[in-house]
Parts: sequence; C-alpha cells; structure tokens
Amino acid sequence: MDPEEGSMAVDNIVTQFNTYEDFLDSQITTVDLYYLEDESLARQLVELGYRGTGEVVKREDFEARKAAIEIARLAERTQKKTLTSAGKDLQDNFLKALAVREDDNRNGKSVIFIRDRNSHGQEVSGYIDYAHRLKIEDFEVYFNGKRRLLPRPTDMRAFKFNMSKTELRLPPTSCNLFLLLDFISYFYNWDNHIAVCNSTPNYQVITDNPEGLLFKYKRDRKILNVDPKAQPGDNSTRTPIQTQLYIQAVIFDHISRRKT
Repeated sequence: MDPEEGSMAVDNIVTQFNTYEDFLDSQITTVDLYYLEDESLARQLVELGYRGTGEVVKREDFEARKAAIEIARLAERTQKKTLTSAGKDLQDNFLKALAVREDDNRNGKSVIFIRDRNSHGQEVSGYIDYAHRLKIEDFEVYFNGKRRLLPRPTDMRAFKFNMSKTELRLPPTSCNLFLLLDFISYFYNWDNHIAVCNSTPNYQVITDNPEGLLFKYKRDRKILNVDPKAQPGDNSTRTPIQTQLYIQAVIFDHISRRKT
C-alpha cells in the first residue's frame, strides 16, 4: 500500500470509530475472546498487529488524525459563524453584494472595481482582490459604514487622478491607471505618467496586452478581462452595482473549475 492509500485508510477508520478502543474491538472476533478470555489482552494483540481482521493502525496515528479532523471541522464552523457581514443591517447594494460574496472569497474569487473621489476631491479608481483584502484587514469598519472601501497601492491596480479637469493619459501597457494624491510624495513627477500594478496571491496582472488590462486567476490560469465592452472570460461574470457610496462599482466573479 502506498503512503496516499495508507492515509486514506486511516482517515476512513478515524471517521468510522469514535475512539481507538472502538476500532480495536471491531477487529476482535468471538473466537479470539473464546481462546484469550481477556478483552484487554485481545486489544493489545490487535494493536501490535498479531490479531485482527483489517488494517493495523497505531494509537498515535489514530489520535493525531482524529484531532486534526476535529480542528479542521471546528475551524470551518468558526469561519462560517464569524463572517464579518453576519448580522449587519446593510442598506446599500454595494455592501449587500460584498456580504453575499464574503464566504466564497475566503479562498479567492472576486475582483472589485471602484471609481470615486478621495478626500481631496480627486477621482480615483482601481481593482481590488476581494479575498486578499479580507485576509489582510478587518472589514468590520466597511460593513458598519464607518469607512468606505477604496483601492490601495498594494491592490492589483494603480490609481487614477483627475487634476484641474485634465486627465493624465497612459498607454494600455501601463494599466491605464493612476496614482492617489495621498502617495504623491512617492510619485511626484506626474509628467512621467507613473502607474503601479501589483499581482496578488490570487491574481496575476497582465499589462502587456494591447487591448487593455487583464488578470490571470492563478488557481486555474483563466483570464479575466475587465474591459466593459468585452466578455469577462471563461467562468467569469461582470456585475455592475447600483450604489450610493461610489460613482461606479463593478464586481467580477470567477468560478474556478480546478479541483483543489
């Protein structure tokens, strides 16, 4: 039996029996008890591999796997119970859309496009890997309405400025995106048309496409096209959100067909 088959056999045994003693008892026959006349001795012989009708499983392997399965079960239950959006009275469509997708995005799925104005009155826009942001920050402040979700320099896009009604224009290969005023001290030369694009644990940014910006989902390597005039790609959808919080909001959902 190879290691993978052995592991599967242990898993089957662990899920079938509540305790190691229950497993040992299942391997003891009435004939064994007749000749040995001692249930404890019969268990010891099964544990040592001298008696029994099935797989030999060590006590430490059984208990370790049992504990691991229980930890995984509790973690899954806790995650489902502690969704940040749970129990919130959400009024805006954008927050409702995030809440519906929160559980699915624990493993990577959605890309959020936001266009709005920052505190300086300048237009900003960008693409957010929802799953990545969920992992690195607490969304409580967003679902409570204390703050608005906005793109950051660490997200998949760069930001866009509108300054004195003059829009800086970049070629398609530089993401067609711009910078936030908050980070002007780092990108102070607007004449250079500087933009930033960052890949995330879930998506790779593709900037050398003449048609515009693309994202590649790393799990199944499918391409997500964010051009509103194009189809979003295989297993992907584009959903515009009618919201009072932003000038424009769009959510791209990708369903990975790859088994994990």
